[in-house]
Amino acid sequence: MAAAMKFELVSPERLLVSAEVEQVVIPGSEGDMTVLVNHAPVLTSVRPGLVKVRKAGGAEEGYVVFGGFADITAQGCTLLAESAVRTADIDRAELEKRLADAREDVADARDAAAKAKAQTHLDHLTTLAAAIGR
Repeated sequence: MAAAMKFELVSPERLLVSAEVEQVVIPGSEGDMTVLVNHAPVLTSVRPGLVKVRKAGGAEEGYVVFGGFADITAQGCTLLAESAVRTADIDRAELEKRLADAREDVADARDAAAKAKAQTHLDHLTTLAAAIGR
């Protein structure tokens, strides 16, 4: 069994994960990062994408995050996400409906600000859909 470290994933709504893990793959601003025990200290911004967690014992989980920051130390990693959802909790039919609505919102936007806001929402949903492999 690989050495374990503490990992916490926190969103403004709740604490999603607080567990001993073997590794975490984070969508860092400069590319995906694999974090293991004894990692060099790093503070990085996080882009929208998939966080892959391998818990102590081998069980794997995925979480889609929409931005934030990760604080990595030799003893563990804390990811503060702007928004996060566990991939297993995603209703694919509901996601398809939201994607269609978001595309419609982009097409119907009346000004540049409304279009930019709608496009950002669509981009987040597209990231989510890609992360769960729909």
